[in-house]
Amino acid sequence: MTTATRPGQGPLTGVRVLELAGIGPGPFAAMLLADLGADVVRVDRPGGPGLAIDPAFDVTNRNKRSVIIDLKAPDGAARVLDLAERADILIEGYRPGVAERLGIGPEACHARNPRLVYGRMTGWGQDGPLARRAGHDIAYIALTGTLGMIGAPGEPPPAPANLLGDYAGGSLYLVVGVLAALHHARATGTGQTVDAAIVDGTAHLSAMIHGMLAAGGWQDRRGANLLDGGCPYYGTYETADGRYMAVGALEPQFYDEFVRLLDLAEHSGARKDWTRWGELREAVAARFKSLTRDEWTSLFDGTDACVAPVLSLREAPHHPHLAARGTFTDHDGLTQPAPAPRFSATPTAVRTGPAQPGAHTGDVAHDWDVPDLLKGREPDGPATQGAGPDGPAPKGLA
Repeated sequence: MTTATRPGQGPLTGVRVLELAGIGPGPFAAMLLADLGADVVRVDRPGGPGLAIDPAFDVTNRNKRSVIIDLKAPDGAARVLDLAERADILIEGYRPGVAERLGIGPEACHARNPRLVYGRMTGWGQDGPLARRAGHDIAYIALTGTLGMIGAPGEPPPAPANLLGDYAGGSLYLVVGVLAALHHARATGTGQTVDAAIVDGTAHLSAMIHGMLAAGGWQDRRGANLLDGGCPYYGTYETADGRYMAVGALEPQFYDEFVRLLDLAEHSGARKDWTRWGELREAVAARFKSLTRDEWTSLFDGTDACVAPVLSLREAPHHPHLAARGTFTDHDGLTQPAPAPRFSATPTAVRTGPAQPGAHTGDVAHDWDVPDLLKGREPDGPATQGAGPDGPAPKGLA
């Protein structure tokens, strides 16, 4: 169930992935697999999944191909099953029970393809009291204790975009899961279902903190610990121009360099003396307010004080280090993060821009040998975006 090897596409070249369209962590996971070289075919529904962005700018659909299938049409499930029969991995993000109701759940897919890895991306998981409840990233991470770790004491925890839950606790764990299951399937001939829940993945991310908590090295409150802003030499400080610098001078040699460059030698002995941390924080904050961010960046350049400017999304691609590494790339005029990580023998790249819904039906029908995919199809091309009635569960409905 693999396509012909295409050199230079990445280490997953030859792996076929079927993605049932949604928004949030599922598409990001499929993008990562596509970046790594997999042939990812996204099944869009007429009207689209309801993402409020022009599909031409939806970077999470790069390196993919798209077909449109109406899952509620009489032959909708059959067309999906035809594709699932030829896939190595399937990814869906519906609420529990929806895929089964549509006739494309794990049992139906495994009846056609016993080797298939069926990846399920949800917020709450496939079982448990909250499994069928709607939610978003912020609710998932709230219950795991990770949201409560973030922010200043006495203030509400800030929303960390949707990076911590959706993408770190969700997408990345789904990708690890389906690749591990693919390894097992290729060794044994037996596929399986992977239940990737954002609550599980996000909780797993806090493993080290739980160990520190049990050992008495972490207080169960915000702003009181080494890595949560409680430590004055691990945090952010405002500069004279209203911008910020990030400080991470944890080890003794880095801390010594940090206070030397700030001209705060009188605080050199405060590193381990938490009774002096308040005084140290005030002194460091005052010093940073005396110069602009760019002036501090220049002063710390070339040192091991572990200090860096806090850049905006538009500034980041132009930083000399990131520019030299090609951390960001431009494809058809769209600046975006380059695929990661990097491989010495099977390099990756942004090969194609965001897949327009339904634009590749003919190619996929030919390449995957699914001629029925062409029956009664809409002409290849962009589809209007809007919400479907059952919704592949976007992150808020996962």
